[in-house]
Amino acid sequence: MPQHPRTARTLAIAAATVALALAAPAALAQPAAAQPVPVPAAGADPLPALVEGKDTAAPQLVTRLDEPAPGDPARAALAHLAAHPERYRIDTGELTELDSTPGPGGRRTVRFEQRHGGIPVLGGQYLVHLTGQGAGQRVQSAGGRYFTGLTAPTTPAVPADTLRRTALTALSDPQQRADATAEDQGAVILPGGPGRLAEHYTVHPKAGGTAREVYVDATAGTVALAYDARAPRAADPAPTPVGGPGDGLQPATGTAPDAHGRSTALNTAKRPDGTYQLTDLTRPAAITTYDAAGRDQGDFDRTVPADAAPVSSPTPDFPASTGDDGATDAHVNAGIVYDFYRDRLERDGLDGQGGPIVSVVNVSDNGRPFPNAFWDGRKMVYGSGPRYYPFSAALDIAGHEMTHAVIQHTANLVGYGQSGAMNEGIADYFGNAIEVTARGLTMDDPTAPLLGESLCRTGTPQACAQRRLDDHRTTVDDYLGALGDVDLGGVHVNSTIFSGALWDIRRTVDPLTADRVVYHALADYLTPTDDFLAGRDAVLAAALDQGLDGRQLHAVAAAFDAHGIRPGWQHRLGMDSRTLLPDVPDGMATPVAANGHWVVLANGPDGNGLYTGTTDGRGKPVRLSPEDGRFHGWAATDGTTAVWEAQGGSQGPGQEVLTAPLSGAGPVRSLFDSTTQGASGLQVSGADIAFLVTDHATGRTRAHLVHDGGAAIELPLPEGHRLSYLTLRDGLLGWTETWQDGGQQVSAPTVYSIAAGKVTAQYTAHAPAGSGPSTVSSTLLAGGRLLWLDTPAQATARSTIRSGAGNGSGVVDLLSADSPYAPRYTTLTASDQAVTYQLTSERPAGGWTNAALPKLWQVPLAGGAPQRLSCDRGGQYSPAADQGTRVVWLDATAGRADLVVRERPAGSC
Repeated sequence: MPQHPRTARTLAIAAATVALALAAPAALAQPAAAQPVPVPAAGADPLPALVEGKDTAAPQLVTRLDEPAPGDPARAALAHLAAHPERYRIDTGELTELDSTPGPGGRRTVRFEQRHGGIPVLGGQYLVHLTGQGAGQRVQSAGGRYFTGLTAPTTPAVPADTLRRTALTALSDPQQRADATAEDQGAVILPGGPGRLAEHYTVHPKAGGTAREVYVDATAGTVALAYDARAPRAADPAPTPVGGPGDGLQPATGTAPDAHGRSTALNTAKRPDGTYQLTDLTRPAAITTYDAAGRDQGDFDRTVPADAAPVSSPTPDFPASTGDDGATDAHVNAGIVYDFYRDRLERDGLDGQGGPIVSVVNVSDNGRPFPNAFWDGRKMVYGSGPRYYPFSAALDIAGHEMTHAVIQHTANLVGYGQSGAMNEGIADYFGNAIEVTARGLTMDDPTAPLLGESLCRTGTPQACAQRRLDDHRTTVDDYLGALGDVDLGGVHVNSTIFSGALWDIRRTVDPLTADRVVYHALADYLTPTDDFLAGRDAVLAAALDQGLDGRQLHAVAAAFDAHGIRPGWQHRLGMDSRTLLPDVPDGMATPVAANGHWVVLANGPDGNGLYTGTTDGRGKPVRLSPEDGRFHGWAATDGTTAVWEAQGGSQGPGQEVLTAPLSGAGPVRSLFDSTTQGASGLQVSGADIAFLVTDHATGRTRAHLVHDGGAAIELPLPEGHRLSYLTLRDGLLGWTETWQDGGQQVSAPTVYSIAAGKVTAQYTAHAPAGSGPSTVSSTLLAGGRLLWLDTPAQATARSTIRSGAGNGSGVVDLLSADSPYAPRYTTLTASDQAVTYQLTSERPAGGWTNAALPKLWQVPLAGGAPQRLSCDRGGQYSPAADQGTRVVWLDATAGRADLVVRERPAGSC
C-alpha cells in the first residue's frame, strides 16, 4: 500500500501582528477606471435576523433584538444568553468576561471567552451588544463563535518534557532548534468536533530567527499548530513608558528633516539636562521614537533593549540623520494615526486605553538592509532598503502596521487563511484611509486606492504601489487556494478581495460613515477565527447599528457581492473534482485509499477521529477509531481493512497499532502496544500487515510482519542496515535499505517475497559520475513492480521515477529528472495502472498565484507522457491512488482542505 511520510503537514498560522510583506513587488497592472458599485433596488434584507453558525449549534449572529437587560452590563449580557437557551444553545458556565467596552452613541459590547473545563478555547468568543444603561439597558444583538459539542480531555496524557521537546521541532532550522527554549504558556483547547487539548509554548531560537507560538497536542504529543510569535504574552515586558514632568521631561517643539529632506515641525520633550528627545507629550498616549542605528531587528523583538535610548538632539532642531533613518516620519506619522483613531473613531490610542506608542527605526536583518515594517505586539519596527525610503516615510504603511495593533486589541484576528486575509485587509483599509484623509484626497483621485506608493526612490506611484484596493479581485476569479505552506494560507494575496469590498463601501457610501462602520465591525463583531462571510455579516450588522438606511445597507451588501463575498462562493469555483468530505481541518489528515474506499483523520459527524467512506461518494462516512481519548492517525488501507496508530490518552504515553474492517462489522484489534518502542510506516494487503518498529533507546529499526492474524514476526536485516519507506502489496514487501560501504552511503530499493521468505530484488542506486550519491525515497509496490524516486545530490534537483521488476530483472525510468514535469520534494502513490505525484514550484518572483501552487500529475505505470490530474486551480495535496486512474486528495481551491476525488486525468488545463 502507499507509504505516507509520518511527518505531518503542520498548519502555519501567524499571529495578527505580522509584517507588511511588501518588499520588492512586481509593478501592479493599472485596473480599469473605477465604476460605481451597482446598488440593487430595495428588496430582500441583506442581513438575516439570525445567521447560523458553522460547525456549531450556536448562531453566528442574532440581530434586531431590542430586549431589556437591566443592571451591570456583563451580568446582564450573561443573563440574556442564559435566558434564551433555545436561541443561543450556549452553556453560559463556559463563558468568562474578556472586556466590556463602551462605544459611541451609548453602545457597549461585552466580549466573552469560551473555556472548556476552565481551559480557553482558541477562537471561542461570544459578544453581546447593549444600548442604554441601568434600568433602560437593552440587548440589540449578539453573536460570535461558540463551539458546541466539546468533549476533549482537560488533563494531558503526554509528559510535559515530551511536549516541550516536541514544541522545539516546530523550528525547521536544526541549528536554531539545538539552542532553542520552549516557554510554557498553558493549556488551550483547539476547536473542531470534540476539540483537542493542546499545550501552548513560545519557542525562542537563540541563533537568530523569529520566535514561534507552538501548540502541541497533549494527547498525541504532535505539533498541531504553529505560527510566528508577534503578539505579546503576559510575560513580555512592555516598552518602558516615557512619561512627563514626573520623569523630568517637559513638552517642547522642534524641527527635523523628514526622509525627503523637508523641514518638519515636531512635538518633542526637553530633558532635565537641556537636550531634547523624540517624545511627544501633547497626547494622552506618549509617542516615543528610537533609532536602532543599524542593529538587528531581532534585538528589538517585543522589547526595547536597556541600552537603547530615544532619538535625541542637543538642540530643538534635530540633525539630518533623523530624517535619513526614518525617525522623523515615524514620529510624525504615529501622531497622525493616533489623531485619526481618536478624532474620527473615538478610540484612545492603539490599545484603546491611551497606552504609549513606541517606534523603532533603522533596523537591519543580520547586517543586511531590512526593507519592511511590522508591529511586533508592543511597538512599531521599521527598516529600509536601497530602492526605498525608510518604510516609516509612507503614512499608509505606518497606518497599516499600527492598525495591526488596533486589531490585536479588538478582534485579534488570527493571521492565517481568511481571518488572516481580513486582518491584512482591514490594516490596508485603515492605512489607506488614514493617508487619504490626511492628504485631503477624494476617493476618485488616481492615487487614492494605492498602498505604499510613496516608498520608492524612483518611478511612478502606480509602479511603486505594493497593493491597490481597486484591483477588482473576487473570490470566484482570484482567490488563492492555498494551505499554510504558502503565504500562511494567502493572507496577503487574498487580502484585497476583502479590503477591496471595504474600499468600495468607502467610495459608495461616504468615507466617514464607512470608517465608522468598519471600525465598529472590527471592535464589536469580529472574532479571532472568522472568515470572509462572517466579516461580511459583521460589517452589515455594524452598518445597521450605525443607522444606515435600506439603500445604504444594500450598497454595503452589493460591495461584498461585487468581490464574490457571498454565501456559497466556494461552490462557484468551477472545480472538476468531486468533494467527498469538506473542510478536513487537521494538519495531519493525510488520506489513504484503495479498492473504492478512503480513510482519513477528520472532524466527522461523530467527532474527531478516523473515518472511512467510498470513493464514489455514496453513503455516509463511518467512524473507525474508538472514542477512547487517544489520538488516532497515520492509517493504511487495502480497501477492506484499515490499520492505524493510536497514541496517548488515559492508557498512558504508549503507542498502539490497531486494525479493523472498513465495514465496521468486526472488532478493533491490537497488533502492537509499547511504551519503549514506536511503530511507523503501517501497511496492509489482504491477510498481511507490516510496519516498522523503532526502539527508542537504541534507535534500531526493523520491519515486522503480521500474517493472517498471527503474531508479529521481525524480519531479518544485516547489522548496520536501516529501513525506510515500507510498502506492501500482493504478498510482496518493499522498502529502501541503506548502509555504509567504504565510507559511502548506499541506498537500495528492495523487494522481499513473503511466501519465499527472502529478498528477491535489490537495486543499488547509481548516480552519474561526479554528481555525488543520489537519494532513494518513496519506494512503492504497484502492478507487480517496485517504484521509487531517485534524486541527485543537488539540493534543488528533480527526481527520476524508476520502476524495477519484483524479481530484480531490470530497471525502467518512467519519468526522467530531465523532464520539466519531474517531481521534487514529494512522495509517490500508485494503482496498478498509474503513478500520481505532486509537482511543486518555487515562489515566483512576482508573488504566489494559483498556477504556481502544488498540482497533481499522473503518468501511466506502463510508461507515457505525464498529465495534469485535475484543473482545480488551488493547491493540491496528499494524493492517494485508488483503482485505475482514480485518485483522492486534499484540495485547497475553496480556501480549506477538502477531501476530493477525480476518476481520470484532465490532461491539459
